[in-house]
Amino acid sequence: MNELSPQLLIKDSFKLFSLPDIYFQIAEMINDPRFTASDMGKVISIDPGLSARLLKVVNSSFYGFQARIDTISRAITIIGTEDLHALVLATTVIDKFSNIPSELVNMTDYWLRCVHTGIIAKLLAKKTAVLHSERLFMTGLLHDIGSLILYSKLPEKSRDVLLSANNDRRLVGGLEQEIIGFTHADVGAALIKSWGLPESLYEAVACYLNPDLAQAHKLDAYLLYLASRLTDISQQYDSVDKLLIELSNEGLSIIRLDTEQILAVKKQADEEFTDIFELMAPGKSFH
Repeated sequence: MNELSPQLLIKDSFKLFSLPDIYFQIAEMINDPRFTASDMGKVISIDPGLSARLLKVVNSSFYGFQARIDTISRAITIIGTEDLHALVLATTVIDKFSNIPSELVNMTDYWLRCVHTGIIAKLLAKKTAVLHSERLFMTGLLHDIGSLILYSKLPEKSRDVLLSANNDRRLVGGLEQEIIGFTHADVGAALIKSWGLPESLYEAVACYLNPDLAQAHKLDAYLLYLASRLTDISQQYDSVDKLLIELSNEGLSIIRLDTEQILAVKKQADEEFTDIFELMAPGKSFH
């Protein structure tokens, strides 16, 4: 019998966790210069739900454009294909994983946390002058996706992890390693890699629990770690100070942000995320 691994889990559940055809169609068109924004717009328009949601997101405060954008092709021209790729992925992923039946996770709470982490990661990246900081939104959105696979495929072991962690998210990775043999970050990275997404995305997710281990994309991994922890703490100065103490000297020198800058990001993220969550995951309730 094969020893259980993140790759085996993904292979075993490929159909359940695969992305819809429209995502791969758009991804292919983005990488082929023969296709125009108008061509992509026609493909997206085949899915009315996705079209409506993309237009809502593009017209939201997340982008802050003053003039109303009323066609998908115009939206693509303005936000660019990289952001289009991210938005199509975000909306299809939320739909794909919205109905995992499990008493282990409240899916609304789960997505609230992931969207919040994504917005914080994007704003932290902007603050550190990262190029194309929007990509960090995707790392935040997907950083915990491996947990859904663990809940779905290994519910008993996942329950043991959650009971032992007793609501302290800092303990989850270590307990998963002990009880399962690998972490939700390992599983999430394997899934993201199987989708053919960039290395910057799957390495940041793979290493966010221990960003010192990242090789090519260390800053992304540190920003994701910080965003994930910020989502879990209050806005107290001492909480952020304690969080910065947790970081290694290397981490502090890579991130180059002080307590006040981080608090400003957290405040801005708190203001942005309710709108974005409702736009990206319509029909989900906060109550």
